[in-house]
Parts: sequence; C-alpha cells; structure tokens
Amino acid sequence: MTDAPAVDLYYDPFDFEIDDDPYPVWKRLREEAPLYYNEKHDFYALSRYDDVSRELPNFQTYRSGRGTTMDVIKSGLEVPPGVILFEDPPLHDLHRRLLSKVFTPRRMAAIEPLTRQFCERALDPLVGSGGSVAFDFIGDLGALIPMRTIGYLLGIPEQGQEAIRDKTDHAISLKDGGSSYVVAEDAFEQAYQLFSDYIDWRAQHPSDDLMTQLLNAEIEDDGAVRQLTRTEVLTYTSMIAGAGNETTTRLIGFIGQLLADHADQRREIVADPSLIPGAIEEVLRFEAPSPVQARYVAHDTECRGEKIAEGSIMLLLNGSANRDESRFPQGERFDIHRGGGHLSFGQGLHFCMGSALARMQARVALEEVVKRWPDWEVDYLNAGKAHTASVRGWANLPVVTG
Repeated sequence: MTDAPAVDLYYDPFDFEIDDDPYPVWKRLREEAPLYYNEKHDFYALSRYDDVSRELPNFQTYRSGRGTTMDVIKSGLEVPPGVILFEDPPLHDLHRRLLSKVFTPRRMAAIEPLTRQFCERALDPLVGSGGSVAFDFIGDLGALIPMRTIGYLLGIPEQGQEAIRDKTDHAISLKDGGSSYVVAEDAFEQAYQLFSDYIDWRAQHPSDDLMTQLLNAEIEDDGAVRQLTRTEVLTYTSMIAGAGNETTTRLIGFIGQLLADHADQRREIVADPSLIPGAIEEVLRFEAPSPVQARYVAHDTECRGEKIAEGSIMLLLNGSANRDESRFPQGERFDIHRGGGHLSFGQGLHFCMGSALARMQARVALEEVVKRWPDWEVDYLNAGKAHTASVRGWANLPVVTG
C-alpha cells in the first residue's frame, strides 16, 4: 500500500487534461501519496523534492539504460549506443566525456552573437509601425532559435533544419490522450536516419562543427582506442538535435506565458534587464520543460517503507519537486527574485550538458523581445499545448503586443 492514497487521487502522464496542468495533482501527491502507484500503467512516482533529488543520481537502483520515458521502457526496445540520456555508467561516462569536449565554454561563448542574430532576423519583421502586433512565441521565436542554433553547431544547412525539426516533433508527439503511447520498433533508427545524408556529406567535406568533431573523435573502449562507428555518430547527432530543440522551445514558450501572466514582474525586467538571468531560472523552476524522468528499477528495493520489485518503473517528478514548499517556500508562486535552484536540468551524472546553451538562448531571446515590446498579452483562445512523453509546454502561444 502506497502512502495513504485518496480514492480519487489519480495521476496519469498520458492523460492530456492532466498534462495540461499537472500541478494540482502533483501537489496532492506530495501531500497525500509521496510514493504513488498507478495500477492502469503499472508505475510508481516520487513527487517530493528530497526524494526526487536523492534518487535522480542513484543509477545503481534507478536505471536510465532502458529509456527515461515510460513509453520507451515499456516498449522493450534496445537503445543504441550514443543516446547518453538513456545510458548508465560506465558507458554513459565514456560518452559524456566525449561530448564534454564538444560543448566547450569557448564554443558556447562563440555561439551567442549568432543566436542574437537569429533572434533579430526572427523578430525585426514583426515590429509594426504602430498599434498592436500579434506574434507567436513558439512559431515565430521559440521553435526557430534552438533549431537555428543547434543546426549551426551540428553543421546542418538552414534549408534542412526545419524538416528535421518537424519530423522530430511528429515522432515524439503523443497521439491519443488517456492511453499509453506505443513506440515504433524502428523508432531510434527513424530518428538517426534523418541525419544520414548530412553525416555522409560531412565525412567528405569536414568543417568546424560538431558532426566533423564526432566523425574524427576517438574514444577508449575496453582498453583500445577507436573512432566512433557511423551508427554512434548518427545517434549522437540525433540526440543533440532532439534534446537541444525541444526543451529550449518549450522554455521560451513558458517565458512568454509567465511574463504575460505576471505583468508587474515583466515591467521590472523591462526597467532592469539584469534581472533576466534570475527570471529564466524561476521560469525553469516553475515550469520545467522536461518535468518527468522515468527509471527502470534494477533490483528489488525499498522506498518510503514499501518494497519495489525489480523491473518496476519509477517516475521521478522533478517538475513537482520544483514546487515542493518544504524546499521552496510558497513554491506555487512565481517570483523572479526567488533564487535557490531547481531540478529542471536534472541532478548528478545526468545533469543536462546543454544547460548553459539553453540558458543563453533563453536569455538572448528575452533580451531581444523586451527591447521591442515592453508589453504583451497571451491570446489564450488560440493557444495550445504540446503533448509528448518527454517534454511539456506550448505548441503555439500567440501574443498581442502593446
């Protein structure tokens, strides 16, 4: 029996209505059933900060190697090497060391001026001659900036970036709210084959980009030094493109929504742009783009006094933990002056390697928006949420500017 569950307390990550606003359910989970069990989908969930932060790095018990979304774990698919999100040590550590040589501070610093140019190109045509101007925080900004930035880093021409993004969006979107999502048997191959032609071309035309670095990279494997296989290069490229696009797109959307809903705090930012980095951290805490981390239970264990069997699925609800009032006083209140951290980029060995890149893109995007429009309101009648097994947020967020 899990912690004192109420008969009407139900959490289902595949239910679109719950996913649109999971916070009331998560609050009840923290209060009434901090270890929750769902019979329909056969999973457990931890929702309190102390539990989630403790178990996120606990790879000995809660493994990522079979996937970090419940649909992938349940599919039983074999994850190809190179998807470090879906790996455990020692393979994870080997691949992470390689990527740490790719996401260098020098490269991240060099990309900021280009990111600003992307924002200017996206926003300048939207500036009107007077009166109200409508634009979409996702379609006109959030979906473009990460795509352009990641495309540049990888070495994918602009004419190919949009097609890759759209195919990725389609592949990860949940199609049927209220029921589990079935993963295609060739899902990983479909994902990385999007980059096949680019990899082959880049092998013959090297440049200063991530694909060239991956093609030339060497790793130590079982005591021998070798280059990455073609499949590994493809998988790395697919993983970087997917992870870097989706989460940052949703982050930019949440920035647009939350600063519209909290106009007083937006006006503070307009008056003092130095508040922007702190505001972005609060957006990340308040609305984690990737709020649910699934794990495979590697061996029989005990959690909050209950026995959990090997082979079970445990959901670590970092989006819920971010609002746990035992850690964040008045955690359900949005406050750009808060400080104090969050779990939106993970914890421990799986801490997001692209966190600095995501923060930079979000900061530059917000800086460029407030330069042009100090005021905006969300057109909620025409806004809509995206539904996937890995990220949540706005699919479109039209706003009217002052």
